[in-house]
Amino acid sequence: MKLTVIGGTGMIGSQVVQKLRAAGHEAVPAAPSTGVDLLTGDGLDQALEGADVVVNVSNSPTFDEASLGFFRTTMGNLLAAGERAGVRHQVVLSIVGVDQVPELDYYRAKTLQEDLLRQGPTPYSIVRATQFFEFVNAILSWTSDDTTVRLPATRLQPMAAADVVDAVVDVATGAPLQGIRNVAGPDVFALDDLGRVTLAAQQDNRKVVTDDTAGMFAAVTGDVLIAGPDAHLAPTHYQDWIQSAR
Repeated sequence: MKLTVIGGTGMIGSQVVQKLRAAGHEAVPAAPSTGVDLLTGDGLDQALEGADVVVNVSNSPTFDEASLGFFRTTMGNLLAAGERAGVRHQVVLSIVGVDQVPELDYYRAKTLQEDLLRQGPTPYSIVRATQFFEFVNAILSWTSDDTTVRLPATRLQPMAAADVVDAVVDVATGAPLQGIRNVAGPDVFALDDLGRVTLAAQQDNRKVVTDDTAGMFAAVTGDVLIAGPDAHLAPTHYQDWIQSAR
């Protein structure tokens, strides 16, 4: 098949392109660096020409309220271009529990993206993944200083980016789901405990202080970021990954 990967030069997208090509598919990365502007639509028709499937792993440049406008515009442009090109399957990467955290602007924006996809003209699939291992250090940095890292006890079920890629490729090369596939890591952590595991593995002597008002994930209550019983569980454990990532 020919698949166009929107955001195909980023962390997830570049690996999706690589894995699709290794499986014998024609995979075309589409990003600003390849001449595609999702916000204006420039270059989209050329990038989607002859494509059977569009895989959208693009991301908003901000996580604030402006992300709503980004996803509204880009999904409109992408769905219209896909219809013109005769695309048979549109795939979007989203977040487990995304529609249950309206307090977060970015999650509301991703929910809007999903809704626009469902209402669009093309058969679709949504892959909802949990938080990536690769982003844990960034999450810790939001609420840290030289001696402490403040984190809420929000429960997460993180997964490796490579396992996210496998899930996206599997869905993109199959029949449209007309629904959602949830994917998650094999282990559940409280975020403050995940911080302790991370700092210990990195031989970082800072102390994690549990603070349920700290950072973006403080707005998340209960187990909304935990994958349900229908989720596909990835094989990579965080403790194994972080040792190999040192």
